[in-house]
Amino acid sequence: MELSSKIAEWIKQKVTEARAQGCILGISGGVDSAVVALLCKKAFPDQTLALILPCHSLREDIEQARDFARKFKIQVKEVDLTSVFETLYIALEGQAYKDQINLCIANLKPRLRMATLYYFANKLNYLVIGTGNRSELNMGYFTKYGDGGVDLLPLGNLLKTEVGKLAMELGVPKEILEKVPSAGLWAGQTDEGEMGITYDELDRVISGKLQGIPKDKIELVKNRQVVSEHKRNSPQIYI
Repeated sequence: MELSSKIAEWIKQKVTEARAQGCILGISGGVDSAVVALLCKKAFPDQTLALILPCHSLREDIEQARDFARKFKIQVKEVDLTSVFETLYIALEGQAYKDQINLCIANLKPRLRMATLYYFANKLNYLVIGTGNRSELNMGYFTKYGDGGVDLLPLGNLLKTEVGKLAMELGVPKEILEKVPSAGLWAGQTDEGEMGITYDELDRVISGKLQGIPKDKIELVKNRQVVSEHKRNSPQIYI
């Protein structure tokens, strides 16, 4: 059985075990969410819902997400969170949002998306399917209780480079495959730029293929793994 079929069968098994009826996920126009959407569609052809959740998002990303859902006949719903985000920012800061860039503001976006996904998951009795991969999980490159707040992580054991290969097998469009990876948290933001390492270098470090990798990059990964450990575990309980 090919990898995509194995993962789709695993999704179906886990959703069924939870006595849920389908899958819900957010799609961004990126390769990870495209792969997960196709895997969910394979597991639940008629009970997969993809949400497009713009929040000061690039129009190009929104259009690519729409085109992708249309091409593969994936049920889609759009919920624009821009006004909710701006209202929350005013409540928190007492002033209007003016495209400020910092992490605590940027992280509001995936946390609002998480709340929206779970609203519809509860309404439909679906499970929320995450799009994070092994490379990002190792670096803690996700927002705690944001895009990290999910029920299942089908790609959690696949490196970013492996996700790319799976995407090609599944027929993900070229424009998505060749797109520079970005969480879309602000204009010009890229995954590799924010992490300080390329996915190729990161995957080689995780795999132990260290030849030719600068020592500072190896140390960067080790340090990120340590400081982000709390993001990968359940909250600690005092005993």
